[in-house]
Amino acid sequence: QVQLRESGGGLVQAGGSLSLSCAASGGTFSNYGMGWFRQAPGKEREFVATISRSGGRTYYADSVKGRFTISRDNAKNTVYLQMNSLKSEDTAVYYCAADLSLYEILYTAPSRYDYWGQGTQVTVSS
Repeated sequence: QVQLRESGGGLVQAGGSLSLSCAASGGTFSNYGMGWFRQAPGKEREFVATISRSGGRTYYADSVKGRFTISRDNAKNTVYLQMNSLKSEDTAVYYCAADLSLYEILYTAPSRYDYWGQGTQVTVSS
């Protein structure tokens, strides 16, 4: 059983920055692809970013490309999401997720991920 716990959310003004962390336990972190998703009120959960097991490959949603950076530290069992130039439309609950499949594919669909954290709220005021 894999447990994921996000932290680092909060309230920030538009144009500001936040850094999210997701700590994993209960498995071999370096075997998992990791992703960040978000869900705004009344909207479906949407893909934000994903990173390969080694951290050598990343992929971003067009809406965050150039502003957000996903990274991981396998020694600390942690994945990060650095968010810069935040906009009001970035307001959402942010979730990290783990992909335990055998394939080194950067998935964007939530259904491809096996474990989820409880989420952390990010609110961007305009």
